[in-house]
Amino acid sequence: MELADLFQRLALALGVGLLVGVERGWRQRGDAPGQRTAGLRTYTLIGLLGGVAGAIALALPAGGGLLLGLAFATLGAVFGAFQFRENAHDGTFSVTGTVAGLVTFALGAYAMLGDRHIVAAAGVATAAILAAREPLHAFVARITWPELRSALLLLGMTFIALPLVPDRTVGPYGGINPRELLLVVIVLAAVAFGGYAAVKLLGTRRGQLVAGAAGGLVSSTAVTLANARCAAAGEGDPQLLAGAALVAGAVSLVRTAILLAALVGGAGIATLPLLAAAGAALACGLVFAWRRTTPPGSEPVLSNPFVLSSVLQYAVLLVAVTAASRAAATALGSEATLAVAGLAGLADLDAATFAMADLARKSGAAALPSLGVLIAAATNTAAKAAIGAAAGGWGFAGPLALGSAAMVATGTLVWALSG
Repeated sequence: MELADLFQRLALALGVGLLVGVERGWRQRGDAPGQRTAGLRTYTLIGLLGGVAGAIALALPAGGGLLLGLAFATLGAVFGAFQFRENAHDGTFSVTGTVAGLVTFALGAYAMLGDRHIVAAAGVATAAILAAREPLHAFVARITWPELRSALLLLGMTFIALPLVPDRTVGPYGGINPRELLLVVIVLAAVAFGGYAAVKLLGTRRGQLVAGAAGGLVSSTAVTLANARCAAAGEGDPQLLAGAALVAGAVSLVRTAILLAALVGGAGIATLPLLAAAGAALACGLVFAWRRTTPPGSEPVLSNPFVLSSVLQYAVLLVAVTAASRAAATALGSEATLAVAGLAGLADLDAATFAMADLARKSGAAALPSLGVLIAAATNTAAKAAIGAAAGGWGFAGPLALGSAAMVATGTLVWALSG
């Protein structure tokens, strides 16, 4: 190792110790001298000690690892003994200071042996975790068991199950992809959990609308399904939930218009019906949200961020509709462009948009593919209204159907006038 690199790595080890020491020293700034195990100077020196130990281990390849392990164990024993005396004196139970010292030493040693970017990131993360004691404790005190269980389940599906599920299709007509099916489940669960969190943080009305708008960027169908489930379970005002679903639809249409304009050259005029329909959906959504039937302050309490059984049922339904639309599109053939677009829109508006964009690139004409996207948007809107009627009850389905009809009528009118 060159001398300049050695100094840089030692400086990084020292800096990590200083960063952790500043947080520890600030937290114990009210203690009298000699009343605390370690502060700013001690943690800084621990970081430097780790760097020096790492440098020695690097210079002694034969026994360097053993030396580094002994240094780590010795520090843990000494630090732990003093921490024990401090806890006995204060009448407390805490090992955070000892663990922080060991992490600082380990990062100082790794600064000499490994990637400096990882050391810097880990040092900042360590200091941030130590500084966030009060917010983290308050968060744990407020969180309920259903919330924690749902969050862990969602994380497990995303980071454990999803990478293990095979990414290949099974069955005819393009088949069903198990990973895509699980991804649909994750999206539905994430949208439901996001809406639950938004309501708790922002209040019922603002939380539902914000959650609907954010969910519309991912999947307005997922928002509709989640809100229908809440309406059927009595966990929210049906009109407010329907209004939030319409807001999600408006955001989805705006996103589709942007996607269409970006993918299909000369399709700018075709985005006007989509934007007009989005405006109608947004207006209807806000009207229904402000005309909710439940008096403010008497809203039902949300019992669960999401119910996995319902999420699985809805995911299977969406996959079944997707498979059926693919089979119908295959049977009709590519010459039935508009029919295929309408069938694809029943399941996924983005898929229909990409399919029509591909057709526009191949044919060199934008008019027919753009009309296909409009038809797909109409069938997608009708499908969401049907889902709302089936899953959410008439108190939810009525406003959703009215808003959906206004969306389709407005888009059709603007398309007729612009044509």
